[in-house]
Amino acid sequence: MNLASLDLNLVVALRALLEERNVTRAGKRIGLSQPAMSAALARLRRHFEDELLARVGGHYELTALGQVLLDRTSTACDLLERLFTSQADFDPAREEHEFTLVASDYAVAVFGAELARAVHHRAPGIRLRFSQVPPGIVEQAGTLLSTTDGLLMPHGIISDFPATELHEDQWVFLVADDNHEVGDHLTRKDLARLPWVTYQRTYDAPAVRQLGMLGIEPRVEVSIDTFQALPFLVAGTRRIALVQRLLAERLRGVAPVRIMKPPYEAVPLRQALWWHPVHTRDAAHIWLRETAAQVASSLPAQAA
Repeated sequence: MNLASLDLNLVVALRALLEERNVTRAGKRIGLSQPAMSAALARLRRHFEDELLARVGGHYELTALGQVLLDRTSTACDLLERLFTSQADFDPAREEHEFTLVASDYAVAVFGAELARAVHHRAPGIRLRFSQVPPGIVEQAGTLLSTTDGLLMPHGIISDFPATELHEDQWVFLVADDNHEVGDHLTRKDLARLPWVTYQRTYDAPAVRQLGMLGIEPRVEVSIDTFQALPFLVAGTRRIALVQRLLAERLRGVAPVRIMKPPYEAVPLRQALWWHPVHTRDAAHIWLRETAAQVASSLPAQAA
């Protein structure tokens, strides 16, 4: 496909048509007359060799290809917008800008809160928006990074994207205070026989994947999409949970649980800020990455 032969304005028209499913409304949305929008639809139909919008009764419905293009067009428009709003210069004290970071509640609590405080003092016109990590992050990493400013995620889950190193953390287990089946130290047998509560997909964490090498298969009883709820789902039960030490220390006392070391040499968690290469030379994004690295360097060292 020769991009030079394409009219990128058709991308905007395609998104409006697929989302509105109405030629008149789509035209009003992007400032085109009804005849101009109809002409754009005709060009798009010729290009894709598909109707895209098929009349059913008194309204239009998306064809199978139109449904596929719906999400792709939205992603393409977001990427183009970020591409063409890139800046050569950036003055954080005077600019108004919003950065969107995808992060777990762990990353927001431990690092995001510190980053927000630093941004508040250094750049009063800058806003941060944190979005929850989707369950399918491994499969959707490229698409997600192309439409956001970055992803706060440890090493070992995604790869092949540039990253700014942030901080290191250790893994610990949570056990209920009244769980008398566990003594002063967790054993590998405990990990195999006790039920688990986990964050999203168990094997996303390299520390959990290590268990497979030890012949231990976690018996997951509860799975949730927030780390900070883990203590409450462990308290008063036989369940155990794997959680980051920095977060566990911050949550100490919120629920009657014990913090215990793993009965194996768990790989440390190395947190990073991942981004799409389209942002690499953008002045605003460079400032964000530098600020993130400075904030990370000020976090207290984590004892093993």
